[in-house]
Amino acid sequence: MGTFRRKTPEELLLSLYELHRGRLKIYIGPASGSGKTYQMLREGQMLRAQGIDVVTCAVSTHQSPETLDQLRDLERIPSIHWHKKGIEKKDLDMEAILQRNPEVVLTDGAAHRNREGAERAGRLEDIQFLLSHGISVITTVNVYEVEGAAELARQWTGMKVEHFVPVNVLTLADELVLVDVTPEKILQRLSEGHLGGEASTHLFNKGSLGKLRELALRLVAEDVNHSLEKHREEQGLQGGAGIAEKVLVSAQYYWNGSIHIRRGQQIAKRLNAELEVVSFWKEGLAMPSNAATFKRSLWKLTDKIGASIKEIPFRSRREIPLLLVQHATKNKVTRIVMGHSKQTAWQDFWKGSIASTLLKQIRNVDVFFVADRAEVEGERVLPTRQSRSGEQEAQAYHRLSNQEVMEKIEDFRRGTFKVYIGAAPGVGKTYKMLREGNDLLKRGIDVVIGLLETHGRKETLAQVADLDTVPRLQMDYRGTVLEEMDTEAIIRRNPEVVLVDELAHTNVPGSKHRKRYMDVLELLNAGISVISTVNVQHLESLNDSIEQITGVRVRETVPDSILQQASEVELIDVTPGALQERMKEGKIYDMAKVDQALGNFFKIGNLIALRELALREIADDVDERLEAWERDGSLRGPWRRKEAIYVCITLGHQAERLIRRGFRIAYRLKACWYVTYVQEFKQGSDAQEERIRKLKELTESLGGIFKIIPATAPGRVAALLLERSQALQSTQIIIGQSRRSWLRKWMRGDVTKQILRSARHVDVLVAADYRPETSPPVK
Repeated sequence: MGTFRRKTPEELLLSLYELHRGRLKIYIGPASGSGKTYQMLREGQMLRAQGIDVVTCAVSTHQSPETLDQLRDLERIPSIHWHKKGIEKKDLDMEAILQRNPEVVLTDGAAHRNREGAERAGRLEDIQFLLSHGISVITTVNVYEVEGAAELARQWTGMKVEHFVPVNVLTLADELVLVDVTPEKILQRLSEGHLGGEASTHLFNKGSLGKLRELALRLVAEDVNHSLEKHREEQGLQGGAGIAEKVLVSAQYYWNGSIHIRRGQQIAKRLNAELEVVSFWKEGLAMPSNAATFKRSLWKLTDKIGASIKEIPFRSRREIPLLLVQHATKNKVTRIVMGHSKQTAWQDFWKGSIASTLLKQIRNVDVFFVADRAEVEGERVLPTRQSRSGEQEAQAYHRLSNQEVMEKIEDFRRGTFKVYIGAAPGVGKTYKMLREGNDLLKRGIDVVIGLLETHGRKETLAQVADLDTVPRLQMDYRGTVLEEMDTEAIIRRNPEVVLVDELAHTNVPGSKHRKRYMDVLELLNAGISVISTVNVQHLESLNDSIEQITGVRVRETVPDSILQQASEVELIDVTPGALQERMKEGKIYDMAKVDQALGNFFKIGNLIALRELALREIADDVDERLEAWERDGSLRGPWRRKEAIYVCITLGHQAERLIRRGFRIAYRLKACWYVTYVQEFKQGSDAQEERIRKLKELTESLGGIFKIIPATAPGRVAALLLERSQALQSTQIIIGQSRRSWLRKWMRGDVTKQILRSARHVDVLVAADYRPETSPPVK
């Protein structure tokens, strides 16, 4: 909603300044060789085709054929060349640029420092000067050249950077676009001699490049998150968007306070989340010496791990849950971490239960109860680093059986799988897939198109170029002829690489496979490599998050395991503003559908949130691959304790959400996971049986184990769930917030409360039942 407040003189002056100021766009990548210059020049070509006056100056191509090709026809203003320690440097010829006065200047290296005696210290100051003169600039920067990120890059890779740009430059840029690229692609470009003098640096190894890639993804995700929060505040929306995680630990001034903080730190690290600690102390109550000692210890620990801590005063113990809820809501917390209660049922009734009251009042926030294992196991929360066990040592000398040898051979024969992923339709996934196909074709590799969906986009269709297409299979369905990918024809043609669009597509009923990703798996097993495309909203485990963001339940999904099977996953990043412009120009959907799309799925808030989700999802994927490559490769740190995740469901609407949550947690912890449903009635209706079948199918598609337990008597649900949990030796139980009425709880018991009371030796996560845009409770 607009405001009728009159602008101040300062705001009017700022508005006038913005009218004349040039635009700044920055392409950021993990390292040299990621393709930033290529993307910048390609955009210059598109702007030039639209009649925009574009020039280049101080651009470094490293003699890459593709980059040199994009430089064609672009006017070049000669740069000022000089040398430092035998290395050639290029400064912008500012006088020539100002005299030429173009609309847009393309220049590399925003972190570049100018020669001694230059009027301005560096490239960034030159860029700001050009912007103030109404000249727009498109430039590039590596993530390790950004202040703050430079120090992290040094810690993780050992590289040192002399010059960098302030991190606020990224925030002030009108557009910040990530050029994502896998370490394998950069190393390939290095081997082809396209990285110039930088090829000799120690940076270029798979582990270092992977860490820089994850750093770039997370840095841009944080920038997008700031944009999303600002947008939500302008729209008057309460709470966080449910993408960026924030963990709040409620710790007492007691011996176990440090355990809860350490557990919260461990969780926050795996979620790449911000960590905050709160402690409660009664107003006016003098603090005894032992509590004061614990307080000093907790505050010191919190400072050491880089978290914030706050003490919240309360008047009555029953007030604590409300204060905790208000603080969590105000600070956009997504997960509360606290200890199990040691009170008896009678004490809960007499004094009030903090946990029960909290779960009644909290909305859209998970609550994680830390196991009290001290009495049972005497276990440390964070185990010490273990040396390689004797069993692992022996495994290294294990002779492979004939079956294991055959399995290894099958793996060698299997095709290579690459996936381009985007935040939404229209970001350019298909365009990039076709371009890579043509690049491979030029290198003598046999590439064909297996299935292409251009949606009438001329730019995409033009990228087909010399690629052959395998004709589609025509199928009759209810009197209509429909077309699908002809998998058998592709296998007969036997190319080295096949391009397959829209991985999540559902095939026509009667097809050999129900989903297109199943066709892709058959092609891979036949030894044919596949390059494919998918949008982040089609990942099965993100289905609930997508509905929460957009209000749309995506029906076509692929199991996350498909992405995990890919040897390369590359993100195509586009800003929401640019995506909306493409939509308005009819480059994504037919013009008749534009207004409807912009008012629904393609709303700016949705696009910002989807972009952040895609960035974080690929960052997590990179982190998992880093940990697979080397023990200490993961930036979040490996989760070294063996876990078994146990999900308890009903047949209610929250069941799928809990199953997906169980999968995502198990995947992050590399744990086995189980789903259990207690059937309270011997014979269910057909609708109930169908519901159970679908939940079982979802669980198994995500790699979990599903089990139904018949209830022997009313009120035995919690006891049966706990018995199976103990049999499975589960370390974490996941349950939903109870939706039973007070009458049903009285008659059959409160399952959540019973599990919390009886499973204090196990971590228990009470997953939030999402309710859109709820306001915080008031006193």
